[in-house]
Amino acid sequence: MKSSPEDKLNQIKEYFKFLNEIGVDFLDSCCEVGPRSWFLPQIEKAILNCQRCSLAQKRLKAVPGEGNWQAKLMFVGEAPGEEEDKQGRPFVGRAGQLLTKIIEAMNFKREEVFITNVVKCRPPENRLPRQEEIVKCSPYLEAQIRLINPKVIVALGKVAADFFIPGNLGMGQLRGNFFYYRGIPIMPTYHPAFVLRNEGRKEIKQQVWQDMKKVMALLSRQ
Repeated sequence: MKSSPEDKLNQIKEYFKFLNEIGVDFLDSCCEVGPRSWFLPQIEKAILNCQRCSLAQKRLKAVPGEGNWQAKLMFVGEAPGEEEDKQGRPFVGRAGQLLTKIIEAMNFKREEVFITNVVKCRPPENRLPRQEEIVKCSPYLEAQIRLINPKVIVALGKVAADFFIPGNLGMGQLRGNFFYYRGIPIMPTYHPAFVLRNEGRKEIKQQVWQDMKKVMALLSRQ
Protein backbone atom coordinates (compact mmCIF):
# COMPACT_ATOMS: atom_id res chain seq x y z
CA MET A 1 0.00 0.00 0.00
CA LYS A 2 1.36 3.40 -1.00
CA SER A 3 1.69 6.10 1.63
CA SER A 4 -0.77 8.95 1.35
CA PRO A 5 0.49 12.56 1.17
CA GLU A 6 -0.73 12.99 4.76
CA ASP A 7 1.32 9.97 5.90
CA LYS A 8 4.43 11.31 4.20
CA LEU A 9 3.90 14.74 5.75
CA ASN A 10 3.53 13.20 9.21
CA GLN A 11 6.71 11.21 8.61
CA ILE A 12 8.63 14.35 7.76
CA LYS A 13 7.23 16.12 10.82
CA GLU A 14 8.47 13.26 13.00
CA TYR A 15 11.94 13.51 11.41
CA PHE A 16 12.05 17.22 12.21
CA LYS A 17 10.91 16.57 15.79
CA PHE A 18 13.67 14.07 16.42
CA LEU A 19 16.34 16.10 14.68
CA ASN A 20 15.38 19.20 16.61
CA GLU A 21 15.68 17.22 19.85
CA ILE A 22 19.26 16.18 19.08
CA GLY A 23 20.26 19.62 17.88
CA VAL A 24 20.58 18.89 14.17
CA ASP A 25 20.77 21.95 11.96
CA PHE A 26 18.98 20.76 8.84
CA LEU A 27 18.77 24.16 7.12
CA ASP A 28 22.11 23.81 5.37
CA SER A 29 20.83 20.63 3.72
CA CYS A 30 17.41 21.89 2.67
CA CYS A 31 18.26 21.97 -1.03
CA GLU A 32 18.76 18.19 -1.18
CA VAL A 33 16.33 15.84 -2.87
CA GLY A 34 14.37 14.34 0.03
CA PRO A 35 14.21 13.56 3.76
CA ARG A 36 16.97 10.91 3.79
CA SER A 37 19.45 13.09 1.95
CA TRP A 38 18.53 16.05 4.15
CA PHE A 39 18.87 14.33 7.48
CA LEU A 40 21.28 11.40 7.49
CA PRO A 41 24.52 13.36 7.11
CA GLN A 42 23.20 15.77 9.71
CA ILE A 43 22.55 12.97 12.21
CA GLU A 44 26.11 11.71 11.77
CA LYS A 45 27.45 15.25 12.15
CA ALA A 46 25.42 15.73 15.35
CA ILE A 47 26.73 12.46 16.82
CA LEU A 48 30.35 13.29 15.97
CA ASN A 49 30.02 16.66 17.71
CA CYS A 50 27.76 15.53 20.55
CA GLN A 51 28.34 16.80 24.09
CA ARG A 52 25.06 15.58 25.59
CA CYS A 53 26.70 13.43 28.30
CA SER A 54 30.03 13.00 30.09
CA LEU A 55 31.18 10.21 27.74
CA ALA A 56 32.06 12.90 25.21
CA GLN A 57 34.84 14.18 27.47
CA LYS A 58 36.97 11.04 27.26
CA ARG A 59 36.17 9.63 23.84
CA LEU A 60 38.61 9.67 20.95
CA LYS A 61 35.90 9.38 18.31
CA ALA A 62 32.14 9.07 18.47
CA VAL A 63 30.77 6.12 16.50
CA PRO A 64 27.56 6.94 14.59
CA GLY A 65 27.27 3.58 12.85
CA GLU A 66 27.76 2.45 9.28
CA GLY A 67 26.17 0.56 6.45
CA ASN A 68 23.23 0.84 4.12
CA TRP A 69 20.75 3.57 5.04
CA GLN A 70 18.05 1.58 3.22
CA ALA A 71 18.94 -1.69 4.92
CA LYS A 72 16.34 -4.35 5.60
CA LEU A 73 18.42 -5.62 8.51
CA MET A 74 19.87 -3.56 11.36
CA PHE A 75 22.21 -4.69 14.15
CA VAL A 76 22.31 -2.72 17.41
CA GLY A 77 24.94 -3.37 20.07
CA GLU A 78 25.54 -1.68 23.41
CA ALA A 79 28.46 0.78 22.96
CA PRO A 80 31.80 1.21 21.16
CA GLY A 81 34.87 -0.52 22.57
CA GLU A 82 38.53 0.44 22.42
CA GLU A 83 39.08 -0.25 18.71
CA GLU A 84 35.80 1.38 17.76
CA ASP A 85 36.77 4.47 19.78
CA LYS A 86 40.05 4.68 17.87
CA GLN A 87 38.58 4.15 14.40
CA GLY A 88 35.15 5.76 14.74
CA ARG A 89 33.55 2.62 13.29
CA PRO A 90 31.24 0.08 14.96
CA PHE A 91 32.24 -3.54 15.62
CA VAL A 92 35.80 -3.55 14.29
CA GLY A 93 37.50 -5.52 17.09
CA ARG A 94 37.34 -9.28 17.65
CA ALA A 95 33.62 -9.11 18.36
CA GLY A 96 33.18 -7.16 15.14
CA GLN A 97 35.04 -9.79 13.16
CA LEU A 98 32.68 -12.42 14.53
CA LEU A 99 29.67 -10.25 13.69
CA THR A 100 30.95 -9.88 10.12
CA LYS A 101 31.18 -13.67 9.83
CA ILE A 102 27.62 -14.01 11.12
CA ILE A 103 26.37 -11.42 8.62
CA GLU A 104 28.13 -13.19 5.76
CA ALA A 105 26.74 -16.55 6.89
CA MET A 106 23.29 -14.95 6.59
CA ASN A 107 24.08 -14.24 2.92
CA PHE A 108 24.53 -10.52 3.44
CA LYS A 109 27.54 -8.32 3.00
CA ARG A 110 28.44 -6.03 5.87
CA GLU A 111 27.79 -2.97 3.72
CA GLU A 112 24.27 -4.22 2.96
CA VAL A 113 23.11 -4.03 6.59
CA PHE A 114 23.31 -1.18 9.11
CA ILE A 115 25.36 -1.56 12.29
CA THR A 116 25.27 0.78 15.26
CA ASN A 117 25.05 0.90 19.06
CA VAL A 118 22.63 2.18 21.67
CA VAL A 119 25.35 4.52 22.98
CA LYS A 120 27.62 6.20 20.44
CA CYS A 121 30.68 6.88 22.64
CA ARG A 122 32.89 4.43 24.51
CA PRO A 123 32.23 4.13 28.26
CA PRO A 124 35.47 4.19 30.31
CA GLU A 125 37.16 0.78 30.59
CA ASN A 126 34.38 -0.67 28.43
CA ARG A 127 31.93 -0.65 31.35
CA LEU A 128 28.23 -0.99 30.58
CA PRO A 129 26.48 2.26 29.61
CA ARG A 130 24.62 3.92 32.46
CA GLN A 131 20.93 4.62 32.18
CA GLU A 132 21.41 8.39 32.02
CA GLU A 133 23.88 7.93 29.14
CA ILE A 134 21.42 5.72 27.29
CA VAL A 135 18.64 8.28 27.77
CA LYS A 136 20.83 11.14 26.50
CA CYS A 137 21.94 9.15 23.46
CA SER A 138 18.62 7.49 22.60
CA PRO A 139 17.32 10.22 20.23
CA TYR A 140 20.15 9.40 17.82
CA LEU A 141 19.21 5.72 17.63
CA GLU A 142 15.53 6.62 17.42
CA ALA A 143 16.23 8.91 14.47
CA GLN A 144 18.35 6.28 12.73
CA ILE A 145 15.64 3.64 13.13
CA ARG A 146 12.92 5.96 11.83
CA LEU A 147 14.95 6.95 8.79
CA ILE A 148 16.28 3.50 7.91
CA ASN A 149 12.99 1.76 8.78
CA PRO A 150 14.49 -1.76 8.71
CA LYS A 151 12.41 -4.88 8.33
CA VAL A 152 14.16 -6.52 11.31
CA ILE A 153 16.46 -5.32 14.10
CA VAL A 154 18.86 -7.69 15.84
CA ALA A 155 19.56 -6.56 19.41
CA LEU A 156 23.03 -7.73 20.36
CA GLY A 157 23.26 -8.31 24.11
CA LYS A 158 21.31 -7.28 27.19
CA VAL A 159 21.80 -3.50 26.93
CA ALA A 160 20.38 -3.40 23.41
CA ALA A 161 17.62 -5.87 24.31
CA ASP A 162 16.61 -3.74 27.31
CA PHE A 163 16.43 -0.64 25.10
CA PHE A 164 13.82 -2.28 22.89
CA ILE A 165 12.21 -4.62 25.44
CA PRO A 166 12.26 -3.06 28.93
CA GLY A 167 11.77 -5.53 31.74
CA ASN A 168 13.47 -8.03 33.97
CA LEU A 169 13.87 -10.94 31.57
CA GLY A 170 17.37 -12.33 31.06
CA MET A 171 18.94 -12.98 27.67
CA GLY A 172 18.24 -16.68 28.02
CA GLN A 173 14.53 -15.88 28.13
CA LEU A 174 14.60 -13.13 25.50
CA ARG A 175 16.75 -14.64 22.78
CA GLY A 176 15.14 -16.64 20.03
CA ASN A 177 11.84 -14.77 20.27
CA PHE A 178 10.58 -11.86 18.20
CA PHE A 179 9.37 -8.77 19.99
CA TYR A 180 8.11 -5.54 18.42
CA TYR A 181 9.30 -1.96 18.72
CA ARG A 182 7.33 0.69 16.84
CA GLY A 183 6.02 -2.11 14.65
CA ILE A 184 9.50 -3.46 13.79
CA PRO A 185 10.37 -7.08 14.72
CA ILE A 186 13.23 -7.25 17.21
CA MET A 187 15.34 -10.38 17.63
CA PRO A 188 17.44 -10.33 20.81
CA THR A 189 20.51 -12.55 20.77
CA TYR A 190 23.82 -12.85 22.55
CA HIS A 191 26.44 -10.18 21.92
CA PRO A 192 29.42 -11.43 19.85
CA ALA A 193 31.75 -10.45 22.72
CA PHE A 194 29.76 -12.78 25.02
CA VAL A 195 30.12 -15.58 22.47
CA LEU A 196 33.89 -15.03 22.39
CA ARG A 197 34.14 -15.01 26.17
CA ASN A 198 32.38 -18.39 26.19
CA GLU A 199 34.15 -20.06 23.28
CA GLY A 200 34.12 -23.39 25.09
CA ARG A 201 30.32 -23.39 25.19
CA LYS A 202 29.31 -24.44 21.68
CA GLU A 203 25.63 -24.22 22.54
CA ILE A 204 25.83 -20.42 22.76
CA LYS A 205 27.16 -20.09 19.23
CA GLN A 206 24.51 -22.57 18.07
CA GLN A 207 21.77 -20.54 19.75
CA VAL A 208 22.94 -17.34 18.05
CA TRP A 209 22.82 -19.09 14.70
CA GLN A 210 19.34 -20.45 15.44
CA ASP A 211 18.25 -16.87 16.15
CA MET A 212 19.74 -15.64 12.88
CA LYS A 213 17.98 -18.40 10.94
CA LYS A 214 14.69 -17.10 12.32
CA VAL A 215 15.65 -13.62 11.16
CA MET A 216 16.47 -14.90 7.68
CA ALA A 217 13.19 -16.81 7.51
CA LEU A 218 11.22 -13.69 8.45
CA LEU A 219 13.07 -11.56 5.90
CA SER A 220 12.42 -14.16 3.19
CA ARG A 221 8.68 -13.79 3.77
CA GLN A 222 8.67 -10.01 3.42
